[in-house]
This record gives sequence, C-alpha cells and structure tokens, in this order.
Amino acid sequence: MNTLLTRLVDLQQKPAPFTPGEPLFWDDPHISSQMLAAHLSPDIEAASRRPATIDRTVEWLIATLHLTPGDAVLDLGCGPGLYTSRLARAGMRVTGVDYSRRSIAYATTFAQENALPITYRYENYLTLADENLYDAVLLIYGDFCPLNPEQRATLLQNIHRALKPGGHFVFDVSTRAHRKRYGNRNAWGAYPSGFWKPGPHLVLEEGFDYPEESIWLDQYVVVEESGAMTVYRNWFQDYTPETMTAELAAGDFIVESLWGDLTGQPSTPESEWIGVVARTPPIPIG
Repeated sequence: MNTLLTRLVDLQQKPAPFTPGEPLFWDDPHISSQMLAAHLSPDIEAASRRPATIDRTVEWLIATLHLTPGDAVLDLGCGPGLYTSRLARAGMRVTGVDYSRRSIAYATTFAQENALPITYRYENYLTLADENLYDAVLLIYGDFCPLNPEQRATLLQNIHRALKPGGHFVFDVSTRAHRKRYGNRNAWGAYPSGFWKPGPHLVLEEGFDYPEESIWLDQYVVVEESGAMTVYRNWFQDYTPETMTAELAAGDFIVESLWGDLTGQPSTPESEWIGVVARTPPIPIG
C-alpha cells in the first residue's frame, strides 16, 4: 500500500481527544479569505450569526449587563467586527482581539471608514495579558468549545485578570442537542477550488463522537493535486448547565444566569446552546 493510502487508512482511526490538526489554519491566506466571506454573508451561519440575530444579541447584552456609554468591552475572537461595531455605535469603549490578520485588517478599515473609535489587535487570546480593564468580556458563537481543558483554564485565567472586579464574562457553548441535530458527517468531494485550497483538491470529511466526554470532532483531510495532504481538525466540547457551572467555578467565576442563547431565550433540556452570563467576585468590603 502506498504512503498516501496508508496515511488515509490511519486517519480513519479515532484520534485521542483534542489531538491537533493543522495549526492556525484560520490565518492561512486562502482560508482566511473564505472565512471572511462567510463572516460577512448575511445568508449563512457558518462563521457568524445572521445580522438580525447579532442585532438582538447586542441589544440583549446592553440591557442584561446594564452597559452604559463609556463602559469598556472586550470582544475576543471578534472577527471582522460585527459585534464591536454595534457596541461602539451604542457608545461603548470597545476592543476587539482576533488571531486572523485578514479579519483584523477588515475590521480596522471598517472602523476607520465609519469613524468608530475601536481598538483592534491581532493577538492570540490565550496569551492575553490585559489587567483590570474591562466591564465586560465577550466570546461569542462557541469559541470556547474548540479549546482543550488546559487552554480553557488559561483563557479563563486571562479573562478573569482582564476584567474589573465584578465584571461580566458572557459567552455561549454548544450542548449535545446541537450535535444530535447536525450529526457526524462522513462525506467526500473533489473541487477545482474551494474553501480549503485555491486549486484542485479532494476533501475527505469524517465526524467522530466521544459521548462519554461530550466531545465531538469534525475532521477534514485535504489532498491536493500534487499529493500533498493536510489534516484540519475542529474539536468541540459540549456542555450541560452543571458542567459549565463547575468549570467556571474552578476559574473563580460566579454564574449569574444561563440562557438558551445570547438573545435571552430561556434554557431548556432541548436547547442547542447555553448562553452564559458570569462575573468575577466583587472587591471584598472591609
């Protein structure tokens, strides 16, 4: 059996949880252009939610967190600035952080063209070092879920340090109901060009479920005309209200409320998402 086929056979085996694939693929020049197009498309929810949902989310966040003009808000994984621009228009002092150069460049240009005083930084939020700066930190559309346990602990520590005492951390995570709806894909396709590569390539997609750990994996094996092979892995940690509350407590966060999403829908056992409003402890009195 040739080397290519041997490797393909090996890749059909279930990898250990959070085994990495191609690192930083979202910053790849070609893939990041495809991601930006997906973020900006009003008709799909592959990278960002639809504009009407984003509008409702921002309105709900301002009301729920009692944000007022001048409050400092940090949006982690801000992408092209869909939430930051709306928050800035509502008078917030907004900072956006993302690890895609293309998204940060687009967001920066949009802010300048629209006279929005937003600070954007190309940065990995796992190395965030801000301290005692923000009234609220956001991490929206499941960005917490692909991280392994050590990364999640690091991120919670970074966010805790970045928040003012009593500041809010708001984010959403998927539940097992989400995976039950979409299922594990097992498909292939050949393309003259596409999301993963600009030239001809073959995509072998396979899903792996880890029900005992509430983890699932979407794996994409991409083979180019030259025979070059790249493995992309999207890991997702699913949660229940109980597991989410316990993980936040370990990071010294207090759960203030749990929702069915970040527009204020009530949480039910059938909810595909958990919207989380947590906060850091206030400064002790006395």
